Amino acid sequence: MDVTLHLAQDPEADALLGRSPLAALVGMLLDQQVPMEWAFKGPATIARRLGGDDLDAHEIAAHEPEAFAALLSRKPAVHRYPGSMAKRIQQLCQYLVEHYDGDAEAVWKDVGTGKELLKRLAELPGFGKQKAQIFLALLGKQLGVRPTGWREAAGSYGDPDSFRSVADITGPESLVKVRAHKQEMKAAAKAAKASGT
Repeated sequence: MDVTLHLAQDPEADALLGRSPLAALVGMLLDQQVPMEWAFKGPATIARRLGGDDLDAHEIAAHEPEAFAALLSRKPAVHRYPGSMAKRIQQLCQYLVEHYDGDAEAVWKDVGTGKELLKRLAELPGFGKQKAQIFLALLGKQLGVRPTGWREAAGSYGDPDSFRSVADITGPESLVKVRAHKQEMKAAAKAAKASGT
């Protein structure tokens, strides 16, 4: 895996996301309740604070929990909720160590079908169905991981030429389109809630 992603809108952070499967998974995990760029800068910040330029699942899984939470909480914080996200990142890394010998790429390497890949992603701590589908779409659209039926398994996030999620962001222009789509979805959900439907 060595591609250029544009999710953090920061060259150093994006370079790490493009070469490190674990960084991409951690960025996806952090992508909730904060701006997307903030979430995807997180892996590079964590790597720097751990004293390196990459993430290691074994190292993070074995890290003392309070010290790891403090590392994420240091200003600028890695997330709006650094303590709970530190715990989630450690759970993800512990799962990867236990099930994939710490190799994040093994989650999707040699997987036969999109359905199987979606199942594996949804089993990751902190990944529900929607997050798993978005990450599957990112793998297929930008990282060349395209098992049979990957678009169908990714649901609407797998649609070509759509601007629904991080899977569709390839630069500043597409970021604006994805933001606009998310705002439309929020407005529609708010209107539906207000009307009681």
